[in-house]
Amino acid sequence: MFNPFEQPEATFIVLQNHVKQYSLWPAYIDIPAGWAQQFGPAQKERCEAYIEQHWQDLSPVI
Repeated sequence: MFNPFEQPEATFIVLQNHVKQYSLWPAYIDIPAGWAQQFGPAQKERCEAYIEQHWQDLSPVI
């Protein structure tokens, strides 16, 4: 089975939803409803670093 998160050459984007939660997302897959692109496309490590830097409080903003 193909897993895009295990592909070293894959590029990703960082998404954010309306309650300020972040998600790592494969760049070639359409963005799901309710999410907006915040960063990328970039290598997985850069996207993960972006999320770590910008998502300090994991509680949803309501």
